Amino acid sequence: MKHQTLISLMMLAALPALAQQPAAPSAAPPKPSVPPSYKDLKFGALRPVQIPKVEETTLPNGMKVYLLEDHELPLVRGVALIRTGNLFDPADKIGLASITGELIRSGGTPAKSGDQIDEELENIAASVESEIGESSASVSFSTLKERTAEVLATFHDILTNPAFRQDKLDLVRTQVHGSIQRRNDEAHGIAEREFVAAVYGPATPFGWRIEHATIDNITRDDVVAFYKRYYFPANIILAVHGDFNAAEMKAALEKQFVDWKATQPPVPAFPKVETQAKPGIRFATRTDVTQTSFALGHLGGVLNEKDYPALEVMADILGGGFHSRLFQKVRTQLGYAYQISSSWGANFDHPGIFEIAGSTKAASTVETLKAVYSELDRMRTQLVTEEELQSAKDTVINGFVFNFDTPSKTLNRLLTYRYFGYPDDFIFQYQKAVQQVTRADILRVARQYIDPAKFVIVAVGNPKDFHTPLTALGPVTDIDLTIPGSATSPSSTTADQSVAPAAASAPAAPAPSPDAIASGRELLARLAEALGGEAKLAAVKDMTQKADMVLDASAGGLRAAQTEIWLAPSQYREEDVLPFGKIVSYYDGANPAAGWMFTPQGLGAIPPQEQAQIAFELFRKWFPLMLSARDAGRTVTEKEGRLVIADQQGNSVEIAIDPATGLPASESYPQAGAPANKILETFTDWQETAGVKLPRRIAIMQNGKHFADLRVTGVEINKGVTAEQISKKP
Repeated sequence: MKHQTLISLMMLAALPALAQQPAAPSAAPPKPSVPPSYKDLKFGALRPVQIPKVEETTLPNGMKVYLLEDHELPLVRGVALIRTGNLFDPADKIGLASITGELIRSGGTPAKSGDQIDEELENIAASVESEIGESSASVSFSTLKERTAEVLATFHDILTNPAFRQDKLDLVRTQVHGSIQRRNDEAHGIAEREFVAAVYGPATPFGWRIEHATIDNITRDDVVAFYKRYYFPANIILAVHGDFNAAEMKAALEKQFVDWKATQPPVPAFPKVETQAKPGIRFATRTDVTQTSFALGHLGGVLNEKDYPALEVMADILGGGFHSRLFQKVRTQLGYAYQISSSWGANFDHPGIFEIAGSTKAASTVETLKAVYSELDRMRTQLVTEEELQSAKDTVINGFVFNFDTPSKTLNRLLTYRYFGYPDDFIFQYQKAVQQVTRADILRVARQYIDPAKFVIVAVGNPKDFHTPLTALGPVTDIDLTIPGSATSPSSTTADQSVAPAAASAPAAPAPSPDAIASGRELLARLAEALGGEAKLAAVKDMTQKADMVLDASAGGLRAAQTEIWLAPSQYREEDVLPFGKIVSYYDGANPAAGWMFTPQGLGAIPPQEQAQIAFELFRKWFPLMLSARDAGRTVTEKEGRLVIADQQGNSVEIAIDPATGLPASESYPQAGAPANKILETFTDWQETAGVKLPRRIAIMQNGKHFADLRVTGVEINKGVTAEQISKKP
């Protein structure tokens, strides 16, 4: 099931329930009455935020520890915050921090590979994860109470002694190269990326961009050096929350970390935002879109600034939701845009961005931007109404308290406050300040902090469809979408080119060893034989599969009936029957532009993100996948007993083989278009159809958590599907 479908499932999960409400018993016709208004709804005051009692200690090696007992559920969770971030990336190795954060976990330890750790944790419903963001890094764990000791040991090993295996570095680099190559797929993504880079400045760490060359410059030695510089006890804050005795947990942590005595000089301060972007209009041409995606604004502020509460309320009035001025004017009254919003961006340690963003039909691009400026002028020259003020204040306060609605969230927030040097009672200061915001404050901060003359405007669309040229608003600078180091020209402005880049587009990772290739080909041959043999696999020209999919309760709990049709070599059709209607997609790998998607809203082109995902589904279809040794564009290798198959577009899968049956036990891969999401599919109930074995049950995990189950209800092979049939539109 594709990403778009899953999003639709989750967003519309509530619709069926509304239709299933029991009918009221028959009675005398009701007397006509005025329908109640939402304004008549009354809500009680929110419960005050409670800061739980947290036990604080410092281990002998200098690591600060916060412990919070919570015996409601038999769970234990922990997170270590490390003072580092991608702001410390060297200019010629942008991406080093994020790759290091990925490899700390996936690279395993000297004793166990990352894949072995994956399997062990999955078997006991536990997880250990790591990442490095802009100005902080984390290593976290989650486990059932009875597994605390073993998961804590794994957490310790990953945090203190990661192995940074070269093969995992090569894999991550390949995935990042693929992500770079696809970065122009979505017009909205282009607008947001270019806007942020323009506001902060492309020459600063806040506006830097990962490129093929900067990834190629990163070596294993660089990763090891980055880790050693920042991962040492005195640079870490550890918080543990859950069903445990604090004294016993303190003793367990002291025992685990007693031998970790690494030291380094104090970590320097993060870089400052010192540049003011040059205002103006920047435009990127995309001839394959019918809407214009846009973003405009300038630097915002910091969370602990005196006027932040008033600015937050002001931004909500301007563009915070359905009730906001921008939404009411631009969408409801003028009908120019489907979505538009504004936010006053503020970070803990550096200015965020004040941004107004949205999308509009191409013909009304200039008119939409003029309407935005008109509402900005009204905000800066007239007092807001008392009703607007109170509604926005309620929205801001009610939204913020959800950072503290559970003990674990409260502990994490407290940890964040300590990390960035904020007082523990910052939440109370903030709440009080929001409650004291007046109409005059809104007018004052709008005049003082918002300056349209300093705006950066970024738009992405097809200028041929504009009713009024963008130059009517001022000089326009073209944005070059060329990806440095890519063989694909900036005509990545077309969806088909962005999904299927030229083979030379992404610089290749170091070639696998001859032994790994030989072992991989041997594994693949055995696997193909177990599935029915290469001859029978190659004889499959089409397959139709019907299945029922059930999402995990945490992912919406909905059900979908799915029909997949594959026609060799590269045509694919998927039909999903959902509670809110039917979605049908058709894709041809040889001619992506011919693809289409039918939804309850009508027929249209497949969005580039979905095209990338369907292309990946074609890559991993069992029949061509098992014949990958015949494809010169694919590599087949063996790694720690697993079969690894990859292509030159950055697609890759790892297959674990059941030693008892010789059949695939599971398949793991990064989600297409979102490589940070790790997918694991486990296969059972293998049955034979037309001499070929295929799994009938598939359990799907995402980032170590159960996501969905798929039960195959029928398979037909070589039923004579034609190109006309598979591409027929509803």
